[in-house]
Amino acid sequence: MKAAVFHKPGDISVDTVDDPKIEDANDVVLKVTSTAICGSDLHILSGGVPQASDLVMGHEFMGIVEEVGPSVKKLKVGDRVVVPFPIACGHCFFCTHGASPACENSNHKHYGPDGDLTDKKGGALYGYTDLYGGYSGGQAEYVRVPYADVSPRIVPDDLTDEQVLFLTDIFPTGWSAIDWAQLKGGETVAIFGCGPVGLMAQKAAWLNGAGRVIAIDPVNYRLEKAKAVNKVETLNPNDVDVVEAIRQMTGGRGADVCVDAVGFEPERGVMDRIKSAVNFEVGSMKVLDMAFKAVRRYGTVTVMGVYGSPYDNFPMHRIFDKGITIRQGQAPVLNYIDHLIDLVKQGKVVLDDIISHTLPLSEAAKGYEIFQKKQDDCTKVVLKPWS
Repeated sequence: MKAAVFHKPGDISVDTVDDPKIEDANDVVLKVTSTAICGSDLHILSGGVPQASDLVMGHEFMGIVEEVGPSVKKLKVGDRVVVPFPIACGHCFFCTHGASPACENSNHKHYGPDGDLTDKKGGALYGYTDLYGGYSGGQAEYVRVPYADVSPRIVPDDLTDEQVLFLTDIFPTGWSAIDWAQLKGGETVAIFGCGPVGLMAQKAAWLNGAGRVIAIDPVNYRLEKAKAVNKVETLNPNDVDVVEAIRQMTGGRGADVCVDAVGFEPERGVMDRIKSAVNFEVGSMKVLDMAFKAVRRYGTVTVMGVYGSPYDNFPMHRIFDKGITIRQGQAPVLNYIDHLIDLVKQGKVVLDDIISHTLPLSEAAKGYEIFQKKQDDCTKVVLKPWS
């Protein structure tokens, strides 16, 4: 089959690889009908998240069940399903306590309690490095789905792939960012980053009762997209002091909730890069630091952007003095997906309006390039394996 394969930082190509097969009685093999490139994939491409060997990429995918293992009860050949990005067994301590991304059984080689940079990670993810299980991802014609009775959800026939594809990751991730903040109604929510997760967090903020949503991004076309699809207010850090602007917009207090939807690879200057090198840090926490400054006292900061290393000068003093609540981590998709499918079915949310490019899988390398370099006003790339 054809698949988008990571070889080394900066090198992804579409190659012929072995077809997946049933390896466990609880597996299914899926014929992928749609898949997407995620901002998290770019961290692997850049080398910020390490991967030493070839890997089929992709954790946002859906398709049609092609083959079913003998123990699978809930799916049959021909079912059309969307697949959440964390791989969960469904019966361990964490899976039964609403924390399926921490599944104890899916990441056999590198699971552990420490959360280290190079070992002892949480549960497995599709197409997201050997540290997270080494599973082949879904930017391919076919993919093996383990624990198939646990995570995949059958998709209604009257919904297109594009309407539901982002239930795999970015909409549940954006939803987590807001749900964790426990809005009561009327709050001001400031969302740092207008990439796919930031755009989805904006949608989730309105759906959860926000009174005001402010989007922050240094790229004007992404701000324009946010305004067009989500009717938000926007700030460009190249034009204004974002922290002061947010305070001025909120009576001097700061936002009730700040969301970091950027992570460790923001746009940054020479001095920030030098500091990171001196302190042996991967990337920067400049966006997170900005969120801590911009949130009001006793407000909440949620972190959905990826971070992979310790950081010097972590502002514990500010967090303590302001009484900030912090929530972060991989989105527990299984906690939300059934509700989110219903929102889509009822027409209460539109997800496909963020798609800027739809390409055949054969052009995956091009898709990565324009997404990473923010070319051609790219906000989200969907790949079609059978175009």
